[in-house]
Amino acid sequence: MVERIFSLFQKEWHRLTDAAILLALFALLSQLLALVRDRIFAHQFGAGETLDLYYAAFRIPDLLFALVASFVSAAVIIPLFVDRAERSPEEAQVFFGRVLAVFSATLSIMAFGVALALPLLLDRFFPSIALESRDEFLVLSRILLLSPILLGISSILGSVAQAHRKFLVYALSPVLYNVGIILGVLFLYPVWGVVGLGMGVVLGALLHMAVNIPAIAALPPRFLWRGTVHDIKSVIVLSLPRTLGLSLGQITLFVLIAWAALLHEGSVTVFTFAFNLQSVPLSIIGVSFSVAAFPTLARFYAEKNTTAFLDHMMGAARQIIFWSLPAVVLAIVLRAQVVRTILGSGAFTWDDTRLTAAAFALFAVSLAVQSLILLFVRAYYAAGNTKTPLWASGIGAVTTIGATIILLPLFAEESMIRSTLETLLRVSDVAGTEVLALPLAYTIGVFLQGWILLGLFRRDFGAYGALRRTIAQSALAALMAGGVAYAVLDGMSRAISLDTFWGVFLQGLVAGVLGIITAALTLKALKSREYEEVARSIHARFWKEKVIAPSPEEL
Repeated sequence: MVERIFSLFQKEWHRLTDAAILLALFALLSQLLALVRDRIFAHQFGAGETLDLYYAAFRIPDLLFALVASFVSAAVIIPLFVDRAERSPEEAQVFFGRVLAVFSATLSIMAFGVALALPLLLDRFFPSIALESRDEFLVLSRILLLSPILLGISSILGSVAQAHRKFLVYALSPVLYNVGIILGVLFLYPVWGVVGLGMGVVLGALLHMAVNIPAIAALPPRFLWRGTVHDIKSVIVLSLPRTLGLSLGQITLFVLIAWAALLHEGSVTVFTFAFNLQSVPLSIIGVSFSVAAFPTLARFYAEKNTTAFLDHMMGAARQIIFWSLPAVVLAIVLRAQVVRTILGSGAFTWDDTRLTAAAFALFAVSLAVQSLILLFVRAYYAAGNTKTPLWASGIGAVTTIGATIILLPLFAEESMIRSTLETLLRVSDVAGTEVLALPLAYTIGVFLQGWILLGLFRRDFGAYGALRRTIAQSALAALMAGGVAYAVLDGMSRAISLDTFWGVFLQGLVAGVLGIITAALTLKALKSREYEEVARSIHARFWKEKVIAPSPEEL
């Protein structure tokens, strides 16, 4: 039994669709657990002071992770590791050991320094929390600083596993991370309070790291000091623009959360819950396909096979568009049912639900663009170009912060933008709607970043006109699905009471399922290539029939 489990961790996944389906299934499981986690938080605390404290305390460790641990992300390590592995497995092992040793030590030192500076950071960025919960914030943040160290080590181990197409451990890591957090809120919080919440996060990070160990057992790290400076320099040179780009994203979220802490009580929680909800389809679609495509993109580029590189890239882009456009429309239409079913319990009120649903809808508008950004950025990294995504990320971050500065004063008074948005999202009678300026600004920044990045990719790698057919077909299917889902919601609202969990759940489930069926039938009628590829892959996986893979011309 142990040997079977070990061999499963060692299995290599070569087909893009198969690997993406594996990653998507585990991403779905991970996100379901994340939703369970958020539901427990919502039931236990509601949108109030405790969760505002918890989510604010997360920002500093997350920023540290972006600043340091992102130097050793898969997007950076995989191309360098693959290049050395092709020359010599021993050289790859030594490179692995050097990166692991140097960046683990760096993360630990940086975390210690941040722990000492926390009082100053708290007073500067979260003054309202400093006045009310200073001691709790400091203790919780210092505990959470252990997580970027563990997650940084896990990132290095996982990168090596992905380089060998061992995607199972990568897919399983976030599942175990959420398990640890859930255990923390259920069993450690009743004993130690908010400290227990932090310990749950650390437990999850430890599990996230430990599950990678079986996958890299066949290629253990080796450390030789001679040549270390050269290897670490190669990592830093390649990853510095990428790290700055990722840091810009974390800094943007940090700034938005800091602004939310100054708004109506519970705004940090509403913003974070909505962001977490939109991360579910983003992880299942955007992350899964971009991660599955990346090792092969890196290999094709290393082999100077530009045609195969672009074919593989466009195949992944088409699949992302195919899945994400219907997801956008259904998320907007079913937003209230989604939020109420997942979070609507205990201390989480109906007004909390409506406000979170409105923020979720604003985030969801940019879902397809966010997913494509993940893929196109990884394509640039596979080509060894980390500067171009940095420029796009920088423009997006500046745009988001600039839009926030403009929108917050407009939302602080009865402006036309605020009243229009409140009417569209049906939250005119809910207090605290100024928080909606934050996801709106985020979406504006994402769209500009995506538009710039897609234009740059076309300039650098060639036209991507093959996407137009996929966009048109998926957009039509999405509109059809949204129309059916909305009609079902309207009809069922007259027959089913929406005052109970099961009433809301049943309404959302039926409308969602019928919307998905409508999208599938529409795509089938349009003879969508992506629909046929997914159908073939699922048929082969479950019925075990030999299926001929699509030819390069089809891709």
